Amino acid sequence: MSGEFSEQDQIKIAIYGVGLIGGSLALCFKGKPGVEVIGHSVNPASAEKYVARGVVDWATTSLEDASKDADFIFLCVPVGRLADYVDELSKLPLKPGCIITDVGSTKASVVRHADKLSLQGAVFIGGHPMAGSERSGVEAATSHLFENAYYVLTPSEETPSAALSKLEQLLKWTRANIVKTDATQHDEIVGAISHLPHIIAAALVNQIARYNEANDLYGSLAAGGFRDITRIASSDPLIWRDILLNNHGVLLQLLRDWQLEMDHFIHLLESADGEGVSEQFRKAGEFRSQLPERRKGMITSLYECYVDVPDHPGIIGRIATELGQMKINLSNLQIIESREDVPGVLRLSFREEEDLQKAIQLLGSLNYSVHF
Repeated sequence: MSGEFSEQDQIKIAIYGVGLIGGSLALCFKGKPGVEVIGHSVNPASAEKYVARGVVDWATTSLEDASKDADFIFLCVPVGRLADYVDELSKLPLKPGCIITDVGSTKASVVRHADKLSLQGAVFIGGHPMAGSERSGVEAATSHLFENAYYVLTPSEETPSAALSKLEQLLKWTRANIVKTDATQHDEIVGAISHLPHIIAAALVNQIARYNEANDLYGSLAAGGFRDITRIASSDPLIWRDILLNNHGVLLQLLRDWQLEMDHFIHLLESADGEGVSEQFRKAGEFRSQLPERRKGMITSLYECYVDVPDHPGIIGRIATELGQMKINLSNLQIIESREDVPGVLRLSFREEEDLQKAIQLLGSLNYSVHF
């Protein structure tokens, strides 16, 4: 299986946990020459759903049946369960040279855990596809999820180079950009660019919620921009519990550093240092302008536009119908304002930039006022 995979290669891929990430991986691999994709779930109904939706070739509730003769095993289960699955796999007669990988957003703990075990000839390589969606579950799976996203691999010093090359070759079917680093550095970077922002968003929303208990005008006025900059505070509580506890050492230092940043702002305001405040925003704006535009990442990008619409019966339905007839995939639709004699504002959200651009062109041609 060295080099490019050929039609003569027979590749068996087992995916444990066929949700958004696992299902999207399955769709990247399924149907390729010589490839067989097996899904695993402890829930029989979920296993049946994987097959019914055409995401996998077959599915099972048996851990052993899924792993039997597998060339690759993807663990797409919650971060808090990864060690348990690695433990169970270490007890099974895996195919010699089998490559086990995961998709968790923390890497150091699972890599350390796997390194302590005898995997009976199998090799564990940590992995993290840095892509996501506002939706979850196998219903949201798509073969395009990883395209142009970063896919991080965290091999250890003991990882055989041949095994790493095989995994990289397989992942070419995802059309992701493969990046290799060590597990500790991964957790430090992802902690800063993803885990810390989720904590800050949750804390900010909870702060405003406390103020709102005494004065509900906080909630009324916190629409629009506040909802946008804090939307990640609505992330799954159990998933983020496991992620943050798993990466707690890194996050404690990041939070201390964040506190220093806040202390600096407090000092600037206490001393009425306008130049210092301006400098903070100048530096932030300069660095932010250098960040890649629209590249898929840990925090899902929004593709949105706003449409001015008159307060006429059926106008929203007509807009949705026009988009649907042109096969433009609308992710979400929200009426921001609509009252008598005042044009309403309709916010349209899309999962892909291409759909956004098509919508802007279509609605403009229909004489709607479209803006960002």
